[in-house]
Amino acid sequence: MTRKDIPNLISILRILLVIPVIAALVDHQFGLAMVLFAIAGVSDALDGFLAKHYHWESRLGSILDPLADKLLLVASFATLTWLGFLPSWLLWLVLGRDIMIVFGVISYHYLFGEVKVHPVWSSKINTLIQIVLVFAVIVQHYAGLAIQDWIEIGISLVIVSVIISGAEYILIWGRRAWQQHKSN
Repeated sequence: MTRKDIPNLISILRILLVIPVIAALVDHQFGLAMVLFAIAGVSDALDGFLAKHYHWESRLGSILDPLADKLLLVASFATLTWLGFLPSWLLWLVLGRDIMIVFGVISYHYLFGEVKVHPVWSSKINTLIQIVLVFAVIVQHYAGLAIQDWIEIGISLVIVSVIISGAEYILIWGRRAWQQHKSN
């Protein structure tokens, strides 16, 4: 193992944090869930910083980092929905966008060849808004704060960011597919 493997190890640890975060939520241990979720969030920023700053980027890291994000967010959204803290339609909207992106990437790969996926800014903003929403819901139930209005604003921001980032991926990959199709 070398120093350049550190970002990938951090991503793997973030993947492993999913189980205790979900267990804490299910057991209504919101303080523990809040701490673990915060550690996962900080580790996401840390592995990205290390990879970019020290040029420790890798193909494995480009897979592990978004996988860790998606596992944590989808599992958290699903659990908070199951607990009745988030509406089920929001979970399906978030999942629908992710499934659409995965389906698009797989289709592009089989139709045109290798895919190099680089997250667009709207997707990064979408992920950040989802993280903030999940964290706010956990904090609300831990501290008993009356922040439901803020949660509703967070839900609205997630809706907008899901639609914008999903549309941006459709436009970008649709344009690439059209250009590939025309050149063949």
